[in-house]
Amino acid sequence: MQFIDKSKITVKAGDGGNGKSSFRREKYVPKGGPDGGDGGKGGDVVLVVDENVNTLLNFRYNKKYVAANGGHGDVKKQFGRGAEDCVIKVPAGTVVKDSATGKILADLIEVGQRAIVAKGGRGGRGNAKFKSSSRRAPTFAELGEPGESRELLLELKLLADVGLAGYPSVGKSSLISAVSDARPEIADYHFTTLTPVLGVVKLGYEKSFVMADIPGLIEGAADGVGLGHEFLRHVERTKLILHVVDAAAIEGRNPVEDYHKINSELKKYSEKIASRTQILVANKIDLPQAEENLPALKKLADDEGIKFFAISAVTHENISELINYIGNWLDEHAKDFEPVTTSDDVKIFNVEKNDDEIIIERNDAADFIVKNKNLEKIVAMTNFDNPEGLRRFQFIWRMKNVDALLKERGIKEGMTVHIGRMEFEWHE
Repeated sequence: MQFIDKSKITVKAGDGGNGKSSFRREKYVPKGGPDGGDGGKGGDVVLVVDENVNTLLNFRYNKKYVAANGGHGDVKKQFGRGAEDCVIKVPAGTVVKDSATGKILADLIEVGQRAIVAKGGRGGRGNAKFKSSSRRAPTFAELGEPGESRELLLELKLLADVGLAGYPSVGKSSLISAVSDARPEIADYHFTTLTPVLGVVKLGYEKSFVMADIPGLIEGAADGVGLGHEFLRHVERTKLILHVVDAAAIEGRNPVEDYHKINSELKKYSEKIASRTQILVANKIDLPQAEENLPALKKLADDEGIKFFAISAVTHENISELINYIGNWLDEHAKDFEPVTTSDDVKIFNVEKNDDEIIIERNDAADFIVKNKNLEKIVAMTNFDNPEGLRRFQFIWRMKNVDALLKERGIKEGMTVHIGRMEFEWHE
């Protein structure tokens, strides 16, 4: 299956159903009073982590997701039906961002975890809800609230237990192929692995761990050079890093220097990632050139205080010792692991504006634009064709002191005011 780790989609929650304006009309009940019911709530757009999904490939073809609208209210105070949510399945490790602001809306790492990324509009109230001692027979009802819509950026960070770090062509793909059923493409040129490859390493009947062969890291990766940010995003989730070097140095590089350069890039990107436990793995010891580099690599591991293994992914020499050590280490330390996030945002992060703040701006045509979440919601839910509904809106307008704010900004008779999708002409 093709591995896709970034995608952009558009989501639209359902609109709330309209409230009903009606009056009870029965024989012998000449003044039955208002009996219009409320509209139903629009469906939410919900992301859910599904264990059977491991890529964002589906979002390459399906770019738009729309939840159903709520049902309209009816006579006899009958409520409209609430709409079902639009549920979107995503893999574990999906980070959801608002494409416009870059803010993280959700960080989904556990199977079954849910996040509402667009809320359905509430149903409009029927005229029965507006009956009071001073308003005995209201003729107006609310329209349904529009559902939220936004463009989302989905990013997948692998949830592997063990990540392979190292320069291209040091044998990471060969190693994961040797210890699991994963079959990455292997060839003698840089960046053969252009996308992450996951392999399940089995240690027994009910014991296993996930190893990730991640695109090769090069100098300058923390600044975005090569596949840098693509690599480092996936390293964030791993519990243990296998730092693979080419002991034979067949491309003329010094494996000790390679080790320090790779760690320098990890540290520049995130101190927390750089502090992950590492195992130094010297690969390609089946080649005669490896013999002269092994003493320096062993000394490096001692100086760094990390475990050292000399292996051959081709002949499988010392592979079983390496895998057993990893399995035991995970048994002992994995429960203490806390995922790294490079953002200050937490797992589910919903951004709410200050509902009371009124912001007034001017557009290119010198019109006034009033921004306020509550006012925009009221405008969207008001039926301006109904005189009573219009008077109610004007009352709320005065209560919020919008006229005074507009006058402060220099509004004149006949100028245009925009609120949400509506346009008004201002008069004293």
